[in-house]
Amino acid sequence: MIQVDRVALRGLRARGYHGVFPHERAEGQTFVVDLVLGLDSRPAAAGDDLTKTVHYGVVAEEVVAVVEGEPVDLIETLAERIAEQCLKHEAVREVEVVVHKPDAPITVPFDDVSITITRSRV
Repeated sequence: MIQVDRVALRGLRARGYHGVFPHERAEGQTFVVDLVLGLDSRPAAAGDDLTKTVHYGVVAEEVVAVVEGEPVDLIETLAERIAEQCLKHEAVREVEVVVHKPDAPITVPFDDVSITITRSRV
């Protein structure tokens, strides 16, 4: 049986310039990212060894770099790029990515806009 444990990072914040409107590209806005990394934590726990798991501090920095990086039109594209970055870590078997765009250009009152995707190695 495949063991999948979860490491969660919630509320990563970064300023990005994503969106389809010119003012979104020019002014930017805050994006919030939640991650759930699926992995087998047993090898790391058995030896108390960071090299046998995922370093969530490094993942957090990489995700912020993706958000702050090359602009895209859609949060769907941004979520996909974040998932691809997370899956580059050998220990990560799957990832759930939620990208929140709380300042989306919507003309009616709202709390949040988000996309949730799940990607895996298989």
